Amino acid sequence: MAHLGAKRDTREGACHRRTWHAANAEEEKFPLSQFRLGLQDVGYVEGKNIILENRFPAEQPDRFEVLAAELVQINVDIMFTVTRLAALAAQRATKTIPIVFMAVADPVGSKLVDSLARPGGNITGLTNFAYDLTAKRVEFLKAVVPTVSHVALLVNPNDRDSAKTYIEESHAATNKLGLVLQPVEVRTSGDLLSAFSKTIDDQVDGVVVSQDGLFYAARKVIADLAFARKLPLAVYSRETLDAGALLSYGPSNYRIFRASGAYIDKILKGAKPADLPVEQPTKFEFIINLKTAKSIGIDVPPMLLTRADEVIE
Repeated sequence: MAHLGAKRDTREGACHRRTWHAANAEEEKFPLSQFRLGLQDVGYVEGKNIILENRFPAEQPDRFEVLAAELVQINVDIMFTVTRLAALAAQRATKTIPIVFMAVADPVGSKLVDSLARPGGNITGLTNFAYDLTAKRVEFLKAVVPTVSHVALLVNPNDRDSAKTYIEESHAATNKLGLVLQPVEVRTSGDLLSAFSKTIDDQVDGVVVSQDGLFYAARKVIADLAFARKLPLAVYSRETLDAGALLSYGPSNYRIFRASGAYIDKILKGAKPADLPVEQPTKFEFIINLKTAKSIGIDVPPMLLTRADEVIE
């Protein structure tokens, strides 16, 4: 996913912000549109009092570092980052430019902030992930598809610490449910075909996707590969579900991306990131894609349909 930076102009009423999101503009269409709406909510209109400049690391670790340094060099006012790798790259690049992050599962454990209530330093943000939600997705997958016994977990080893934690949390869930967990490492979207081919060879009968910018960008490819193999797929957001997955469980990215505009506004008006608490999600959505279920031959238990916050027919 993304990083962001902002720069003020000396001209009255002008504010330039530099934003960069991974992959490309089309793949980032949803977060960019929600982010723009969030800015509009607090009075910023692109092209009038704010300018958005995008950078696209394409989920390549070295590109995060290069583009973070580039944004520092052009002296932006704010950097906005999406995903842990993006936030860490921005943090390494500057100790003075304010940073607002999103989509970081454990900002304290990642040493981005001192605490959620008092971040300290030059960084704060909104977290829409939690590592233990991956375990919940395993549980929901088993509940929706009771016959599942061997689950593949897609992880991105480019973010080694997060991958390790996702695997540990998922193991706790599969052990409790009597399932076999098979972590599958995917470094680039080009690895996905071989990863799914391996799941068939290993007799995997369910797939869970960990929260990662790579998998967000490749959500349609992942959904298509799972669908072609009739594998039930559990993901983490409405957007990743809409690509064709069976179920999703997680907070609303629509609300979180839009809410980020308020943080940007506060900082541009003089607030210090150190004093702005990290916002955590309070509502989580369980959504079932009944259309996908029928297409891959799964009969969802009626009780689960009742329990779901939304069912896509």
